[in-house]
Amino acid sequence: MNGQLSDAELDELVEQATVDAYGDAEQLMGLFTMLAEHLAVPFKTVVLGVEVTVKNVDLLPGSQIVAVCARARHRQAIGVLDLPLPHPAPEGAEWIEAYRRWGS
Repeated sequence: MNGQLSDAELDELVEQATVDAYGDAEQLMGLFTMLAEHLAVPFKTVVLGVEVTVKNVDLLPGSQIVAVCARARHRQAIGVLDLPLPHPAPEGAEWIEAYRRWGS
């Protein structure tokens, strides 16, 4: 992600992901699909001072997109909205920002 996207650019991403969606559940699925297709994984980031590898993203029951993080043999799902991104952010991270914009 190069620089910060404007609100208009984020709105356009949200529109692209939700164009044929009816209701929040379908919109969330559209955003999840774009995130799953475009976010370059795996990538490393730091969560609570510990380096982890983000293996993929998943959609949990209860309408939450999570990042599946791994360290050694341990795995933990962390809400994408709570996930600290590394610098530079991985390719496709603009979809996380679009998800944040949609949820606000």
